[in-house]
Amino acid sequence: MNGFARNLLAMIELEMRRIKHDRTELYSRAVQPILWIVVYGPIMGSVRAIPTGGIPYTDYITPGVLIQSTTFISIFYGLTIVWERESGILKKLLVAPASRYSIVMGRALASGIRAIFQALIIIPVALLIGVRFIPNILNFTMAFAVIFIASGGFAAISILIASFMKTRERFMGIGQAITMPLFFASNALYPVSMMPQIMQWIAHFNPMSYVVDAVRSLMITGNLANLPIDLAAIALFDTVMFIIASINFSRIIE
Repeated sequence: MNGFARNLLAMIELEMRRIKHDRTELYSRAVQPILWIVVYGPIMGSVRAIPTGGIPYTDYITPGVLIQSTTFISIFYGLTIVWERESGILKKLLVAPASRYSIVMGRALASGIRAIFQALIIIPVALLIGVRFIPNILNFTMAFAVIFIASGGFAAISILIASFMKTRERFMGIGQAITMPLFFASNALYPVSMMPQIMQWIAHFNPMSYVVDAVRSLMITGNLANLPIDLAAIALFDTVMFIIASINFSRIIE
């Protein structure tokens, strides 16, 4: 068990070193979510056509935009795996005395580090334009923990995709095709009740819906009634994705 924990921490430390030496990707990927909350939020909020339960529309979508941004980072984390396979680094990693499950889980959770840093860029911008967050350090800590853990599940999806994709170009196409449907088929921009019946059904099986709901309740609304269900759904999602990605991890070097 100690070895398993050391492997996880080693992967997370590696990612922190990468961020320390090159933060360009974090800044460039923050542009799109900032535009969502600075431009799209106020414009759609002025229409007042979307029921948000009395919450300003920009406040309502900020958690959803934040999760979309961090999910985008996690889904495309598999590009690193593809590059490491092409460069031969991955083979060296796989001969190390570490279980493949710990490698997959460690690499997936390492993406949560990037997600946290991404959130730390977006939240101050949201504060500057007047988004009202709940001033509770415990709520913020729990929200960041949810973002970190959920990012691991989405990164596991990217590792699973990387086990089938042999080139970075193909991976990018698949990643884009996954991220945006997850975003629009969730409660990130509008309540699930507004969707057509088939979309509501999809939203209930969309892990992003539960992540957005958990972060929104912790940061914006303060209504924690659904939080246990959200956390259980996120834990189930992560567990399933970690297992499936670990089983298929051997395909990466084939």
